[in-house]
Amino acid sequence: MTATGDVVEDYVASLAANLHGPARVKGRMVEEIRDGLRDTVEAHAVGGMPYDRAAHQAVREFGTGAELLPHCQRELTIAQTRHTARTAALTVPFLIGCWLLIWTADLDREWPSRLLTVHLAGVAATAGLLAATTLAATGPLALRVPTPRRLPLAVAWTGTTAGAAMGIAALALVAASILAAHWPLMVLAGALTAASHAMVASSARACRRCARLLPPHGAGQA
Repeated sequence: MTATGDVVEDYVASLAANLHGPARVKGRMVEEIRDGLRDTVEAHAVGGMPYDRAAHQAVREFGTGAELLPHCQRELTIAQTRHTARTAALTVPFLIGCWLLIWTADLDREWPSRLLTVHLAGVAATAGLLAATTLAATGPLALRVPTPRRLPLAVAWTGTTAGAAMGIAALALVAASILAAHWPLMVLAGALTAASHAMVASSARACRRCARLLPPHGAGQA
């Protein structure tokens, strides 16, 4: 029984170490693979096969890690792409709120404040479009139309660009608060924008990593 656990756990641990994506999705995927292996081992053992031999047979039937890895990584990459898109979508209300706070702060209407509001509006629009396009392309539509291979990388770099723009906006808001009559509102706007930057930049970074691991066209697909 110990040998069975070792063979199965070694296989699962090796596969898990080479997979990258959202922790929850990855954990669920690894657990499903572990359960599938255990069920296969039990099925062979019921037929009279020794447990250690049943474990090795189950692993052979599942295929090598190199054979299973591309399919699993593709699923995780799509999951990370959707996660990045959802994260971008969550920042849109914050960015719109920041835009409103700038006007509420009653800054002068010279070009710096106007440029900042246009900048925030542009980032919010980009984040919203990124989220809508990605979630549509990887949702029910993907059942009929294959997900574009370059979509994860496109989402990753678009998210990275949006995150950088949020970081610049956060710095600009903090600097502008010095001149604002209602500086606490400007500081609040800067904090919200900085929080949005942190969320999007982190998710986009993970998406870039997953996109680089995406197997070549056709690999890991049924």
